[in-house]
Amino acid sequence: MIALWEQKARTTYDNILRFCDDYDVKDAIRFLRAREVVHYQRFGESLRLLTDSLSEKNFYAFNPSFDKACFQKKKNK
Repeated sequence: MIALWEQKARTTYDNILRFCDDYDVKDAIRFLRAREVVHYQRFGESLRLLTDSLSEKNFYAFNPSFDKACFQKKKNK
């Protein structure tokens, strides 16, 4: 969802740049557009790091007792 928001913002900035004639406004919009790109990249990196660590034994984003029950069911199969 966040990526979609970042993409919409970047598209809006591109549209403003296309129609704007004022150099100072264009400079500010370019900065904001670049910031959106960086945010998109950082959110992607964070998501990748989070998904990479989901399989680690000591990652407790979820209920540990539930996770134990799931692992025991898999072992018994």
